[in-house]
Amino acid sequence: MSQTIVTLDLEGVLVPEVWIAFAEKTGIEDLKKTTRDIPDYDELMTGRLRILREHQLTLPMIQDVIAELEPLPGALDFLNALRERVQVIILSDTFEAFAKPLMRQLGWPTIFCHRLEVRDGHILNYHLRQPDQKRCSVLALQSLQYQVIAAGDSYNDISMLSTAEHGILFHAPDNVRAEFPQFPAVDSYPALMEQITQHL
Repeated sequence: MSQTIVTLDLEGVLVPEVWIAFAEKTGIEDLKKTTRDIPDYDELMTGRLRILREHQLTLPMIQDVIAELEPLPGALDFLNALRERVQVIILSDTFEAFAKPLMRQLGWPTIFCHRLEVRDGHILNYHLRQPDQKRCSVLALQSLQYQVIAAGDSYNDISMLSTAEHGILFHAPDNVRAEFPQFPAVDSYPALMEQITQHL
């Protein structure tokens, strides 16, 4: 059994960005902002929840959009091939209420994410698993004597990539690549698989 675990971000790496899809559905441009644009996750989520309240948008409305999403082209084949070689955990700043239909399409991989506080379909608040949970998860895996290879695309992935033995940017925007040139940056699943297998 490999002594390595791969940790992957979800949105932008394996599936489309949920909030961008919802923004396109509602026509609300400000909902298109993601962790690629705003490094402070609390600032980002506080703004999103404010917009949802202002427009009376509910969790079922978001879930209806999620139900129409599919994994990115090639993502399922990549994930299946990777899981044949090494254990994989998805570390995401999404929420359990968002993730389930996406996990079904990806063959139920393990995911660590956050949860929403909901009343009568309205999202009242969000609760982090713990602050900086991606980095903390990598540290916990390392404490179990695993080597960690991590891949992500956004500002909220950088602490995970920095803490892992090997960090890789995947489909990262130019601003993230420019700020963090220490990480190899790739844009295709074959290239990502090659980067990972170099360290297995």
